[in-house]
Amino acid sequence: MARPIEVSADWDSEARVWVATSEDVPGLVTEAATPEELEVLIPELLEANAHLLEGGSRPLQAQARFNGFERELAFA
Repeated sequence: MARPIEVSADWDSEARVWVATSEDVPGLVTEAATPEELEVLIPELLEANAHLLEGGSRPLQAQARFNGFERELAFA
C-alpha cells in the first residue's frame, strides 16, 4: 500500500483561516474557516491533482495535522 499523503494545516490568526499545505503534493495550498471544511476540501484537491503525486494515481489515504492533532481524511 502507498504511504499516506501528509498535509499540514495551521491557523492563520491574521487572516482568521486554516491554511493547508503539503510537501507531498507540489503547489497544494488551500484555506478554510474550519478544520471540518478542510476535511472536505483536501481529499477533493488531492483527487483533482493526482497527476502530481508519485505514481500519478488517486490517493487512497491522507493524514492531516491541525496544529498538533491528527485526522485521517476520507476519500469517496
